[in-house]
Order: sequence, then structure tokens, then C-alpha cells
Amino acid sequence: QVQLVESGGGLVQPGGSLRLSCAASGIIFSIYDMGWYRQAPGHPRELVATITIGGTTNYANFVKGRFTISRNHAKNTVYLQMNRLKPADTAVYYCNAVLNSGFGGGREYWGQGTQVTVSS
Repeated sequence: QVQLVESGGGLVQPGGSLRLSCAASGIIFSIYDMGWYRQAPGHPRELVATITIGGTTNYANFVKGRFTISRNHAKNTVYLQMNRLKPADTAVYYCNAVLNSGFGGGREYWGQGTQVTVSS
């Protein structure tokens, strides 16, 4: 039984900042990869950023230096610092993790999503 719970979403004006958090709970031996995805109205889900167990990061092109992904291994938590937000960033942001919870190898889990709305 593993859960990913996102927090930190909300309403922010263009140019503002938000910090998203995602905490994994349950029986977890190791989290291999964690990431953030988003789905905007009328668009499919897309990758925002990922981070490996070794700290290697990967960002979507639209981030352009505005977002930073990080993780706290001790807290089983991944963060997404979002700066200079644009209306196009409006979406439901989902946390993703590939982890070992005792079933062998890596299994993929998703959070319930947190709404980010960028509007004046």
C-alpha cells in the first residue's frame, strides 16, 4: 500500500511562484525515479520534470530554466519549484514515482493531482 500525496497547488498571478510537494508513504524500500507531469484543459498529460535516485534531472522544453525539481530521500518527497509562472502553466500537476515496495523491481505510482491556476 503506497500513496503519493501532492500539495502546494493553488491560484497565482502571472510571474508568480509556487512550490509543489509530493510525499510518498507506505512500505517503501527505495524510490528509483520521481517526477512531475501535468494535464491542461484540452491537452494530454505531459512530462514536466523528472529526477533519478542519483539526482539526475530532466526537464521539458517549456520549463526554460523556470522550474527546478528536487528530492529529499529521507522524507520520500519530491518538490517542484515553479518560478515566473505563465497562464499556459495552468494544469493539474501529477506526481509520479517508480519505487520498490517489496513486490520486486520497480512499480509505478501516481498521485491524485493538484490544481495549479495561473491567472490575473
